[in-house]
Amino acid sequence: LAETERRVRWMSLAEAFRMDCKYSIRFPVESPSCCCSIFLFKQVNLEYLEGKLESLDGEELMKIKDNMNSLFQHCIQALGADHQIRVVNSLQTLCALIRGVHQKNKPTSGFDIINMLMGFDKAELRMKNLMESLDVLLCGEGSESLKSLCLKLLLCLVTVTDNISQNTILEYVMINSIFEAILQILSNPLSRREHGYDSVVLLALLVNYRKYESVNPYIVKLSIVDDENTLNVSTRRQYRDKEEENQTGFFSALTNMVGSMFIADADEKISVQTNEAILLALYEAVHLNRNFITVLAQSHPEMGLVTVPSSPTPTTPTTPLGTTPPSSDVMSPNELPLDADVQTSNLLITFLKYSSIVMQDTKDEHRLNSGKLCLIILTCIAEDQYANAFLHDDNMNFRVNLHRMPMRHRKKAADKSIPCRPLVCAVLDLMVEFMVTHMMKEFPMDLYTRCIQIVHKLLCYQKKCRVRLHYTWRELWSALINLLKFLMSNETVLLAKHNIFTLILMVVNLFNMFITYGDTFLPTPSSYDELYYEIIRMHQIFDNLYSMVLRLSTNAGQWKEPSSKVTHALVNVRAIINHFNPKIESYAAVNHISQLSEDQVLEVVRSNYDTLTLKLQDGLDQYERYSEQHREATFFKELARSISINVRKNLAFNTLSQELLLKEFSTIS
Repeated sequence: LAETERRVRWMSLAEAFRMDCKYSIRFPVESPSCCCSIFLFKQVNLEYLEGKLESLDGEELMKIKDNMNSLFQHCIQALGADHQIRVVNSLQTLCALIRGVHQKNKPTSGFDIINMLMGFDKAELRMKNLMESLDVLLCGEGSESLKSLCLKLLLCLVTVTDNISQNTILEYVMINSIFEAILQILSNPLSRREHGYDSVVLLALLVNYRKYESVNPYIVKLSIVDDENTLNVSTRRQYRDKEEENQTGFFSALTNMVGSMFIADADEKISVQTNEAILLALYEAVHLNRNFITVLAQSHPEMGLVTVPSSPTPTTPTTPLGTTPPSSDVMSPNELPLDADVQTSNLLITFLKYSSIVMQDTKDEHRLNSGKLCLIILTCIAEDQYANAFLHDDNMNFRVNLHRMPMRHRKKAADKSIPCRPLVCAVLDLMVEFMVTHMMKEFPMDLYTRCIQIVHKLLCYQKKCRVRLHYTWRELWSALINLLKFLMSNETVLLAKHNIFTLILMVVNLFNMFITYGDTFLPTPSSYDELYYEIIRMHQIFDNLYSMVLRLSTNAGQWKEPSSKVTHALVNVRAIINHFNPKIESYAAVNHISQLSEDQVLEVVRSNYDTLTLKLQDGLDQYERYSEQHREATFFKELARSISINVRKNLAFNTLSQELLLKEFSTIS
């Protein structure tokens, strides 16, 4: 009776391969190897095979474990076969077996999956053979369809569990690394075009396997990649020669591919969720490997580059934060014609434009995660010395068309040519745009905090290197003051959810940074005068803020200490207001003027600097460097989980018909 039951179960699985009934009867269950060989010449009915496995309960599945192990083994052996149809069927069968068994083991940690597919005693050898075969297929000159299936099989393995760090199958993928195979795919233009997305997603997930608990070889290898061909970005020929888009450097390849995906997402309105994995891959490259910063900033895959001649006096144009609909981003002093079909000139520009779209709507969870990841990437860039040098280089100017959220209280930007400016201006524009457009009841406190931190880190670099950036600083000051006004107006609602004093303190210290060190990085003395003018003009907001924090700091409660810090931080702002306001009122009284113009106020400011006393505040130009493990571990674990679930849900293995495969293989020499 037991033998009959085994035969029936095996025959049920045989149906999944669309076999004639005579085959399953002719070949006994005791000799599955011959049966498997025939199976692998037949087209696989993946849905039926997965359905059959799902229909069996745990006890029934365990009774055919030996046959499952045998089928899994023969599929691995068939990957080395000369007949490519057999290889394709083997790959599809492996995918179906993994998915089918996974569906029966959702609550488990993965150990039962290993036992059911390979057996604990043979798992190490089986996985070694499997990974070696996949490596050969990925690195070989065979069919692109085979490579596609290999990557999908690997993605299937990686996403067996929602939490990839609980997927014990990945221990074998760590031991038998395929990093070099992924690198080779991304470095080849043809392979990158066909398999770039799957390769980048796979790499992003592998890097996130137990990244905080053990040594992950994919993290180690990604962090030490030093592609000299890619990093040789100092010559102008590299920029002018459009053939460079086919260069074989890994970083350049990743740059080109990720950039094209961001552009597609922006222009075609593809679901933002699908690009969480791409953003994660970009983050890992930026965070783990400083060499990638070079390519991020200076790779120009699609267009020529013209450098601006250096001059003693900076001539960067300054304009308000207005932008026009997307066009090209050309670095040229000669007003080159804009061509909407020309791709942006480096990944950083593309990334900034993409971020400006993603960060417009943070109500959706996936957009919120993507917006947060964009800001984390910018945080890493803002801390990097080389990236800052490039961002602030006044001889490297670009047009960057950021997307602006429609708002009733501001006019639509006029269509006009956007000036060429250092890229740091676009980063600051992006931060200002976010601050202005997200003052709402569901206040994104975390994103605002990150925006202010990015601005602060850029200012620290400017102060340290004495970079006098020609930027419309008034736009930033106005955004910061309006943010303070919003936080005060919604004090009760916001304090129920957030410690708003942390953010308020950061904003006030930005003003302290300008007050204390502005003479070292503001472009002109008049810019420093304008800072004082804005503080004086909006003195009522600062007065109200001081009253609020003084009230809370004098009362016992949870906000006593954080509000006290703000009280102390306001000392110089209040000193400016209390020093200049009486003098402005006196000037108006003496000259019988009811309302002073801006020029008249500035005249009073300039003539009374000498008698102003300010307090030197320590630590304004210091900041805590970004640390993923200590602050962001939970976020990245949940992000990897979301990506894993999404990848598993959207994996498709049966898109290749037998006829198409035969046609493709017939053209392979």
